[in-house]
Amino acid sequence: MPREALTTEPLTALFLNCTLKRSGELSHTEALMDVARTVMARNKVAVELLRPVDYTIAPGVYPDMTQHGWPRDDWPSIQRKVLAADILVLGTPIWLGEKSSVCTNVVERLYACSAELNDQGQSIYYGRVGGCVITGNEDGGKHCAMNILYSLQHLGFVVPPQADASWVGEAGPGPSYADEGSGGPQNDFTQRNVTFMSWNLMHLARLLKRAGGIPAHGNQTARWADGERFDHP
Repeated sequence: MPREALTTEPLTALFLNCTLKRSGELSHTEALMDVARTVMARNKVAVELLRPVDYTIAPGVYPDMTQHGWPRDDWPSIQRKVLAADILVLGTPIWLGEKSSVCTNVVERLYACSAELNDQGQSIYYGRVGGCVITGNEDGGKHCAMNILYSLQHLGFVVPPQADASWVGEAGPGPSYADEGSGGPQNDFTQRNVTFMSWNLMHLARLLKRAGGIPAHGNQTARWADGERFDHP
């Protein structure tokens, strides 16, 4: 298929870098996310990256926690960006084999909004695709990807094949991904995976856009509540 046919529709992508470092500090996770951002930007994708740690995101399982006793909650403004995007990529460092606390907070707040419905009566995230980028030392890359990608699909995002990319350094203290001599930017496995992830996210997002999203049948909460059983025996 000609390359031009693969990039006809413009897309939008939101990258949430769940580093523990505020903007201005070096984020190794962001260095790997930048590869995906570059691939997408070269193919008619409007890309935006945020660090949730720069915001005051209240913990909780409601769309706006200021309605539940918190004095401030910046999540609603981020949620609007999530809903405006065709592609969502979560990035996280690995801490003690797990995704960061910031990433956990983001997933919880995404979950808080998942009961909202689109105009077809489906979960608000239907028709969007999701992936993840992970960096760290020792191990945990696949474990974190398993956790994040499961969470995204459970909320209603569509996860394409090979939708994760990671780099992990040697056990113990040592250079992180963007440090000189780490080998991360030269690692063929990591660079291949982040490229494949980027393209598969774009491919699937465009397929969904052309199709008008996921067909609205057999997946509508309100119709189930009204008694329709969609061929359930």
